[in-house]
Amino acid sequence: MPALGELAAALELEFRGDPERQIEALASIDSATQDQLSFISEKKHLPRLEKAAAGAVILHPDWADKWDGCALFSTTPYIAYARATHLFDNHPRPSGRIHAQATVAEGVRLGEGVTVDPRACIEAGAVLGDRVWIGAGAYVGHGAQIGDDTVVKPGAVICHAVRIGARCTIHPNATIGADGFGYAASADGWVKIEQLATVVIGDDVEIGALSAVDRGALDDTIIEDGVIIDNMVQIGHGARVGQRTAIASQAGISGSTAIGARCVIAGQVGMAGHLVIADDVHIGGQGRVASSVTEPGHYSSGTPIQPLRSWLRSASRFTQLDQMARRIAQLEKAAGLGEQEEESA
Repeated sequence: MPALGELAAALELEFRGDPERQIEALASIDSATQDQLSFISEKKHLPRLEKAAAGAVILHPDWADKWDGCALFSTTPYIAYARATHLFDNHPRPSGRIHAQATVAEGVRLGEGVTVDPRACIEAGAVLGDRVWIGAGAYVGHGAQIGDDTVVKPGAVICHAVRIGARCTIHPNATIGADGFGYAASADGWVKIEQLATVVIGDDVEIGALSAVDRGALDDTIIEDGVIIDNMVQIGHGARVGQRTAIASQAGISGSTAIGARCVIAGQVGMAGHLVIADDVHIGGQGRVASSVTEPGHYSSGTPIQPLRSWLRSASRFTQLDQMARRIAQLEKAAGLGEQEEESA
């Protein structure tokens, strides 16, 4: 159990209050008790401090007069909170051993301190770096390579020849390197296109539960350093995701689309294939991306929620847009507006 002064030193923050005050855990500002640490990250939440009972609070120095108790001061309180979570991490620790119920094929190369949990399977030719942790029931395919300190959580599947960098986390039941969705239509039905490339994942990447990153047909699918991918995301074959891009839940990226660096792709965004998305692009939730985005910035699409009666009227009018556009064009022509615009041009 760290003391307030120890937390301040570990987080490199100034503090106010008793340095010996013991802090047992982190909690939200509304539920934190006298032995817990909480935080306020935005000014609009400061009124919540009036009823707070936290033992200490992380907050901006400019807000010091809004809280009389123990405090840790940071100009970026949310980032300080994120770093504090590492000090209270309650995840289980790796055993550093190969469990008797795990299956490790002959010829597998294991680094130092590798953990392989029960019923995990490591196929021939795989290479695991130092301190890699393969969770219970996970699968690592033939010739796959996994870098130092990467964690493959229970039930995840790493298919053959996939390459994963260092310090990555692959969450439960994610699948990396399954066949991309490639078929050619023929008179006799669909002809499968064998997916001959692989998936290459950089360092410090996190891929959420039930997400799928498909292997490429001819060109590798590439996830660059520092990318974070939420649960239930689909990355199609041959796609590329640039450094430090974030992709939220239920987004779907079609094959051969290249997303730039530092992008934010919100939930349920759908991208067509063979697009190029510039660096620093933010696409709002449920955005439909049918063409390339060449300039950084925020983009949105979709129809906001409405009361049912209003939505029904809007939907009815939507089906009439083409007819309305024709009528407007006819009216403009009758009024001579089109001719005036041409003369002014």
